[in-house]
Amino acid sequence: MIASTEITAMVGVYFWPFIRISAMLMAAPMFGARNIIFSAHRLGLALLLTIMVSPLLGSMPLLDPLSSQGLVLIFNQFLIGFAMGFILQMAMGALSMAGQSIAMTMGLGFAQSVDPVTGVSVPVIGKFYLVIGTLLFFMLNGHLMAIQILVESFTLIPIGEKGLTNSGFMTLILWGTQMYVGSLLIALPCMVSITLINIAFGVMTRSAPQMNIFAVGFPTTLFAGVIIVMLTLPGLLPRFTDILMQAFVTMHKVLVI
Repeated sequence: MIASTEITAMVGVYFWPFIRISAMLMAAPMFGARNIIFSAHRLGLALLLTIMVSPLLGSMPLLDPLSSQGLVLIFNQFLIGFAMGFILQMAMGALSMAGQSIAMTMGLGFAQSVDPVTGVSVPVIGKFYLVIGTLLFFMLNGHLMAIQILVESFTLIPIGEKGLTNSGFMTLILWGTQMYVGSLLIALPCMVSITLINIAFGVMTRSAPQMNIFAVGFPTTLFAGVIIVMLTLPGLLPRFTDILMQAFVTMHKVLVI
């Protein structure tokens, strides 16, 4: 007859890593978005990664998951995985915010669609940048780097030890400011160009008051904005690559400090 401690040990080998892995996949936009991967597939991916990673880990703590210590351990593992996925979420949020800023500047703020990641309506330019960023993420093998850091996290913070430190939480909070900086760097060329066009129309209106600025200015700004977005797309790759590399560095830093 198998003792309860042996059952707890056998279940813990896969249960504790599964909590951290599933939390990371749930929070990361590339794995958690409904338009990229379904919930059942995400669960299957988490189980597959757990089966592959578990033999590489050391001994698991012999804790009942329903005990007070077990619940604390579940919370810590979920928090570690969620923090890693949240960092990637903020990196992609920089693209979405840049697209929203550009859309507002060029007069397309009213053209919105539902973002499957957040479930809220965002301008189509923001959704366009988000799709481009997702394609670039997989093109740069970002999914493989994210999984690599996830596996390394079990060495940096083994299961059973304390969770994230106060310094790790501060690093996570400070990373949120990078979303605004990154979105500004991406959107700045388009916003400055469109603002100059609007200033030019303002000067023209002062010199020719009879001109209907609404009939001429809006379609011109819209057309010029689309052209400027297309012209600035090649510069999106190096900027997004820098943001993504900073995200991976931050993921590693949150785990080690």
